[in-house]
Amino acid sequence: MFIFKYIVRKHERGLLFKRGDFKRFVAPGGYHVWNPLGRWTVEVFDIAKPCFEHRLSDFLVMQYREDVDRLFHVIETGADQVAVIYERERLVDVIGPASRALYWKGFVDIRAKLIDIDELSVVDHDIAKVITSEAGGRLKDVAVRALYSREVPEGHIGLLSVDGKIVDQLTPGPHAFWKFNRAISIGLIDMRVRTLEVSGQEILTRDKVSLRINLAANYRFVDALKAAMAVNDPLDFLYKEIQFGLRAAVGTRTLDGLLEDKGAMDRDVFDHVVTRFAEIGIDVNSIGIKDIILPGDMKDILAKVVEAEKAAQANVIRRREETNATRSLLNTAKVMEDNSVALRLKELETLEKITEKIGNISVYGGLDSVMSDLVRIKR
Repeated sequence: MFIFKYIVRKHERGLLFKRGDFKRFVAPGGYHVWNPLGRWTVEVFDIAKPCFEHRLSDFLVMQYREDVDRLFHVIETGADQVAVIYERERLVDVIGPASRALYWKGFVDIRAKLIDIDELSVVDHDIAKVITSEAGGRLKDVAVRALYSREVPEGHIGLLSVDGKIVDQLTPGPHAFWKFNRAISIGLIDMRVRTLEVSGQEILTRDKVSLRINLAANYRFVDALKAAMAVNDPLDFLYKEIQFGLRAAVGTRTLDGLLEDKGAMDRDVFDHVVTRFAEIGIDVNSIGIKDIILPGDMKDILAKVVEAEKAAQANVIRRREETNATRSLLNTAKVMEDNSVALRLKELETLEKITEKIGNISVYGGLDSVMSDLVRIKR
């Protein structure tokens, strides 16, 4: 009962302790130690799982370096290096800068690849593909701890920021960066033509009429990096500049002037923004007024004005037609006065119209009598 017996199998290695103090590494085999007070203990590790994580790792490297080099792969990184660890040529881990890791030597092939990281810290495509494709599995912690990745969609540009400073412009496709020792982010800018709605703008005209105006602007980024460097929020800046241009265009015109030529407002607002935004890498294609909404009482007044104008126009047209009809009758009378044949034709035309509405006609004295009496009756 005072003998401490333990076995280290061929696929195992051990650490022997006395009263918690490390004594030596233990190779495979069977052991007997006199242990009347339970002073001896052993920790056994399966080298099929080669990663060695222990509270005494640094101590062992410093005090037992010869044994450590014999039993372990010692992987150390500098302040600007990372190490990619492969087991049986399969990527399993990433060691960050200024770090050390121990892996048991044995029947699992271990390989480490040291990578110098610069300011941009771009991750090799093959490494990034492996890590991100398995981010939901065994490499999930590695992806979260070591990698920043994002895909830039087609039609977009990615703006890469390192420690809050924009340093590069990224084309569509997947991108990955080592995020050790720095904060990395990628902002997306849509390079396609887009529409900015500017709605519900309450503005006074020069004659003090309050209008609510809705308009839309079509724009696109031609230099996303330049725009992001020039202003904090390009779209907010565009929105406000359109507001300023609209107020200037409306405030210098009367209501009648606006309603007569709404296109002039579009041109004024467009001229206000197009040049200054071209200077910061944004192309404003067009600006158009969608709606001009009048207050309720102004709508009633304007409706009455329009009604009166239309009534006056109708009266003018009616008088003009009456004048034309009278002038035509006078011309006809002059022709008949000078031409008996024309008078007789007019008489026949009148008789035709009368007979269209009469079912039976009794004629006395012949057709000549009818015509003479008809003329006499008219006179």
